[in-house]
Amino acid sequence: MKTSKIIIWGIAIIVVILLIFASLGFRITKSGGIGGSSAADNYASLPEKCRPPSGQDIASWKEHLGHHAETQDCLNYFN
Repeated sequence: MKTSKIIIWGIAIIVVILLIFASLGFRITKSGGIGGSSAADNYASLPEKCRPPSGQDIASWKEHLGHHAETQDCLNYFN
């Protein structure tokens, strides 16, 4: 009897914790763990030559793209 109460309370606590995480907008992602999406996911729809390297600041990436004639069209993706 006592063991079944502990199991029921354990399940109830897990359900409450999951509801709290869901209401706060947390989600479990494949690559990022708990939290939002990674930067690679944000730019996955861009052509490969236009995607910023992992950890690259977007402002410096835009500056870099502007220096090369073949990648200047990529600046249209970063408004």
